Amino acid sequence: MTCEAISATAVLNLNSTLFNPIPFATPSRTNNSVEYSGSSHRRLRFHSTAPVNHERRRFVPKVFSSFPSIGAEEFPLLPFPMDQVFIPSEGKTLHLYEARYLALLDESLFTRKKCFIHFVLDPIGISDGAEASFAARYGCLVHVEKVERLDVGALVSIRGIGRGKIVTFVQADPYLKGLVIPVQDVICDCVTKINSQVMVLKEALNCLNSLEIKLKLLSSVNRHPKEELLQTQISSSVNWAGKECSLDCYRAFFPSFAERLSFAALQPVSGLTHSELAKLQKEKLRAMDTKDTLQRLDQSLEFVKNNISMIAAKLAIQSLDAK
Repeated sequence: MTCEAISATAVLNLNSTLFNPIPFATPSRTNNSVEYSGSSHRRLRFHSTAPVNHERRRFVPKVFSSFPSIGAEEFPLLPFPMDQVFIPSEGKTLHLYEARYLALLDESLFTRKKCFIHFVLDPIGISDGAEASFAARYGCLVHVEKVERLDVGALVSIRGIGRGKIVTFVQADPYLKGLVIPVQDVICDCVTKINSQVMVLKEALNCLNSLEIKLKLLSSVNRHPKEELLQTQISSSVNWAGKECSLDCYRAFFPSFAERLSFAALQPVSGLTHSELAKLQKEKLRAMDTKDTLQRLDQSLEFVKNNISMIAAKLAIQSLDAK
């Protein structure tokens, strides 16, 4: 990793015995955890390894950044591991039940227009001592669409709005909070090319969505309600991408339609294998790093075409097996 990459990113230096919210940290020996339940019904736990019978000491994040905080917005920050990067237009459901994350949810709902920052902690170095360093990367401003209170915690449905870069941390306890600046694609003058590629991508997404619905209907064997089978993550993200921003206070984070659609194309489809999910993850990371809308549209179109071929092949196999 280059020095430039580190200096341009907010970096968290902390004692690993005090704050370990991600699976690659030392396994927890307490019952404190936050659980995430995604659309694929997989579960992850972010553990706190603070000793049960010891007073919790407060840590202070050290931040190194080349970005000014002028014009930045303050948000609660929810950390995830590197394999859980979240992109604009994407939707998922979180199960939050640790006290600090429920407090984060309350601040989001009542003082931040139902918004917070979803970001990933990238380990950039672990010393021989007790201190570990993590880079705060791939921030995404999310909007809370629905909250279902449970006996233990809450189910929280969120939607990615736009990219954001954490420039400084202003609070560490009971949850992270920081100043964030919006990140959008660089404005270019190739509007005609972008509009043309948007139309091609929309047609490809409609084709992929139709194929996925056919595959779901063929594979369901009446195990699911029909209305559920007619819904896909692609259609949900594309529908969101077509809407205008209703959050005037955070409009600076809201990308253009072309940028939103380029992200909406990078959604999981039915029946992905582990290797296919890993490929999707790489595409999402590349999309978050890209600042050129036309380039991302091209990359997303190529990804969608590959998915169309994959779903068409699976559909053909399913049809043969059904005969």
